Amino acid sequence: MSAAESYVCDTIPAPKRTADHDVRDTPVRDAAVHDVPQDLHSTPRRLCFRHQRMADEGTNLKLQQSLDAMPLDERQAVSAIWSSFSSSSHPSRALILQGLLTMCCFSQLSLLTEHLAHLIRIDPFACFPREVSLKILGYLDATSLCRAAQVARRWKALADDDILWRGICEQHIGQKCAKCGWGLPVLEKKRNYRLRSTSPPTERPPVSAAKRAIPEEFVSPPPLKRQRSTESSSSSSSCDQSSSSCALLTPIPSSSSESESVTRPWKDVYSERMTIERNWRRGRCTVRTLKGHTDGVMCLQFNENLSYPAFPVLVTGSYDRTVRVWNMETGVQLHTLKGHTRAVRALQFDDIKLITGSMDHTLKVWDWRRGKCIRTLAGHTDGVLCLNFDSNVLASGSVDTTIKVWNLRTGGAFTLRGHCDWVNAVQLWDSNPSARTEQSNLTLFDVPGGGSLSPRGNACSASEIDAGKMLFSASDDGTIKLWDLTLRTCLRTMTGHMGQVQSMKLLPASDCDGDTDEVPVESGVENHQGAATTSAYEPSQTSSGNTSSQSPAGTSTSSPLPQAKVLFPSRKKPVLVSGSLDNTIRLWDIETGKCTRTFFGHIEGVWAVACDKMRLVSGSHDRTIKVWSCDEGKCTATLVGHKAAVSCLALGEDKIVSGSDDTDIKIWSFSG
Repeated sequence: MSAAESYVCDTIPAPKRTADHDVRDTPVRDAAVHDVPQDLHSTPRRLCFRHQRMADEGTNLKLQQSLDAMPLDERQAVSAIWSSFSSSSHPSRALILQGLLTMCCFSQLSLLTEHLAHLIRIDPFACFPREVSLKILGYLDATSLCRAAQVARRWKALADDDILWRGICEQHIGQKCAKCGWGLPVLEKKRNYRLRSTSPPTERPPVSAAKRAIPEEFVSPPPLKRQRSTESSSSSSSCDQSSSSCALLTPIPSSSSESESVTRPWKDVYSERMTIERNWRRGRCTVRTLKGHTDGVMCLQFNENLSYPAFPVLVTGSYDRTVRVWNMETGVQLHTLKGHTRAVRALQFDDIKLITGSMDHTLKVWDWRRGKCIRTLAGHTDGVLCLNFDSNVLASGSVDTTIKVWNLRTGGAFTLRGHCDWVNAVQLWDSNPSARTEQSNLTLFDVPGGGSLSPRGNACSASEIDAGKMLFSASDDGTIKLWDLTLRTCLRTMTGHMGQVQSMKLLPASDCDGDTDEVPVESGVENHQGAATTSAYEPSQTSSGNTSSQSPAGTSTSSPLPQAKVLFPSRKKPVLVSGSLDNTIRLWDIETGKCTRTFFGHIEGVWAVACDKMRLVSGSHDRTIKVWSCDEGKCTATLVGHKAAVSCLALGEDKIVSGSDDTDIKIWSFSG
């Protein structure tokens, strides 16, 4: 059967015959069907989309009115033409139309063009059910949906549907889309309600100190150790804390209107995050400067997700021997913590406590909300350069080349030896989170009158630390070591940097919830001079896939013994990021211990690195901060503003906070 025969449109309904056949009383649809065969009258109407729409919209009414205004003889002639055309087959209709077109002048052709431009348009969403329309629009990307919303009000109502934009948000937020390659920040730290302080930021004049300054003729080799010949003895008076510090102690009750949850359209959620991501990629940001320290800022951390207060808190440590607590939103200084007698080189805080490490050989535990020192930990024989703690373990690295591991549950401690130079960075890692013991999260510092910590190894047994607890350490000897804290042994030594390794972070794996089947890995034992017994496990057979940008190749050392076995979960591991005074940043495969990528771009040593799933940032002695794409291995933005070396930084989803030897703290906000 031909296509013409398979497609049938009755065009107009069959008329109801009346006794009066006066054409004057016959509507257009009746006059056009006098010659329709009788068998069509008994069958249901079959109308094409256009004629069905005409029937629904009553389009023939205007034609009927125009026909009624004509003389009787002309009306009959027009009705006869319509009736003849209506009763013709589709091939005949095509032939009739072609003949009519040849008879038309330009004025009639212009009229046809004007009407056809409107009639030939079909709005699919006008005839489809809403569910089908949303299914079709679900195949469009965000840009196409925004363009569709500009077509008509009906299209806008469909294109702005929350179901569509929620799906787009799920594809992009917190991960990189497999189709377009873009990822958007989660912004989980944004709050529906923030307490806005009206206090103006306290400005303090900076005290210039040419710390770690290098003459131009000695740009290479990179600077050594950051050792200061003199320690600043000056200290600034703390700001007025009577009102602002109260917010740190007690949650401020919110009114009923403020406590109500506020929801927004998913399109707005996507738009806000897309703006931030575009700013990241284009290097567009606003900069605020916090002044207060009188010497170089050496360490900092901020937290925007505290249960209270409602504002984000920033803590900084400096060579001026003080630790300062800031309201990062307003720039108001809340506390100045004094107690260390030399430079503060490391700090970390959580909801309850703050732990700082200083060149005075001690670590101090503070109640940062009240600004009081809780306890002083002594054990290192030289300055403390770095620290890292979790729910039950505190690790610290020192100028004395050792690492001390403090058990926060029992109070015991032991020492790891293996590095032959300053230990600049330590990083804890749970290689098997499922092996955590079910104990209280409270530590000795969280309980008033808790026990004391001992730096002696006899006070802490290996069984008191959760199985799978690992520690990375980076040193001025150019190496990075992986330690098993349960066995108290060195599992691997990673080499590749040509200079002192100053900083180190773990880059979260994009998929770390894989299978947890345990895989036996061979391990062995090696003896280091003056060190406790250490071991290293045999590298995995998986290829590390070094890139062409890596030069020279990073390596790892191990001494396998077939008798010892160490079990590691087979789930995907995070990636280790390190920054060195050889001007490079390296990514390491912690499974094989090999360098997988090297980032070049800084012209002087890298003092600090920070990273998340979306990007990597680095601070350098060349006074710049660089933002890197981990996947592409290239610098996407360079931030310039500090007047001295960038010694520390922290990364948020929409901001970078950096500290420098110029005594300034800068907040680089990409939120637009």
